[in-house]
Amino acid sequence: MLAEPPRPHHEWLDDAAGPVVRPYTLTGGRVRSAADGFDLVAFILAGPQANAADPQLAPEHRRLVELTHRPVPVAELAAELDLAVGVVRVLLGDLLARGLIAVHEPLTASSIPDDDILKAVVSGLRAL
Repeated sequence: MLAEPPRPHHEWLDDAAGPVVRPYTLTGGRVRSAADGFDLVAFILAGPQANAADPQLAPEHRRLVELTHRPVPVAELAAELDLAVGVVRVLLGDLLARGLIAVHEPLTASSIPDDDILKAVVSGLRAL
């Protein structure tokens, strides 16, 4: 009688991996944040009343508050938490709705000087 071959060992099933939670579970099934999306390079900063030890916050929300005591871009937060950017945006929307974070959006293309103006400035500097 042949012994049953060993089953493949999946690294994500070991004790050190911890619980595996689907992203939509973290957001309560929501795929869009309450706020208008967050730009990937927008800086997030925790407000003065934000408390990472608040028991009413979910663990992911607490971690976001901890990480944002200095300005951090949305993309970096997603990488730090090892979560999809969409999930992080929903979680940030929750914190923004509670007034726990502030968002500093990057400059829009309309607020950047026109190329002609920049060329004129460079020409003026060269003339000096």
